[in-house]
Amino acid sequence: MVSLSNHGRRILGATIFVIGMLWALPNTMIGLLIGLPALPFGARLRIGDDALVFVRYPWGAGGALTLGNVIVCTQDSLDGRCRSYAERHGLCPPTATTMRLGDHERAHVLQAMALGLFFLPTYLLCGGISPHNRFEQAADRYALTARGWWPWPRPGAAAR
Repeated sequence: MVSLSNHGRRILGATIFVIGMLWALPNTMIGLLIGLPALPFGARLRIGDDALVFVRYPWGAGGALTLGNVIVCTQDSLDGRCRSYAERHGLCPPTATTMRLGDHERAHVLQAMALGLFFLPTYLLCGGISPHNRFEQAADRYALTARGWWPWPRPGAAAR
């Protein structure tokens, strides 16, 4: 077994991150096509949560949308707190627990970087914007626990 130094692990991690960004580039371009036209109408561009973030996006029902390494958000920032999809749709008892919106969206960024151009069709096949979609469930889990952004459990792992 090869052991990497801290420096080697950082370089490997950065390399994998860049490869993921390139793999997600088709979806990122769609995100840019949606976000850039909003700049003259009040949207602001930020960098955070492993993405280019358009905050104060002037159109849409509210909340945020992730496409590759682009997040489009109608709020002033991704630091706002929200409840899980399951709780908002009455699929679990109400709790006092909230999550940071940016953590939920960062999970989608990681999902998009892993699946590349297959992210959008797979996301839609799993139910689209729905509390039953395993991508949304995984994003909620990640936002609440900082673990588990991948929408499928490992083989042999118990469901959580």
